[in-house]
Amino acid sequence: MLMASPGALLLCALVLAVSEGRGREAAIPGCHLHPFNVTVRSDPQGTCQGSHVAQACVGHCESSAFPSRYSVLVASGYRHNITSVSQCCTIHGLRKVKVQLQCTGSQSGELEIFTARACRCDMCRLSRI
Repeated sequence: MLMASPGALLLCALVLAVSEGRGREAAIPGCHLHPFNVTVRSDPQGTCQGSHVAQACVGHCESSAFPSRYSVLVASGYRHNITSVSQCCTIHGLRKVKVQLQCTGSQSGELEIFTARACRCDMCRLSRI
């Protein structure tokens, strides 16, 4: 029968804790920064390209629906029966990051892209930028 050393058991416990924590990230209530890989190309042929980890805002925010107040019903001609209130997970601040581009041959370049700096629950909009 093989016995594991206490150090090996601790390492296994840490690996399990870290790997399980990643799966729960999406289930945490609220609006959070979430990293994702971005590959940028200078042209469709990919003459110059580079990769960078950018941040997005991911999560969920409060929403509710309830019967409208009497004053709202009267003002809407009794067509506005339900009032909805909702917020969306949005980017609250941006920052520029530089992506190093590797080109064919020995050339290189640099390109700036935007990444989320902060997230929050805010009014839902089609686009904020």
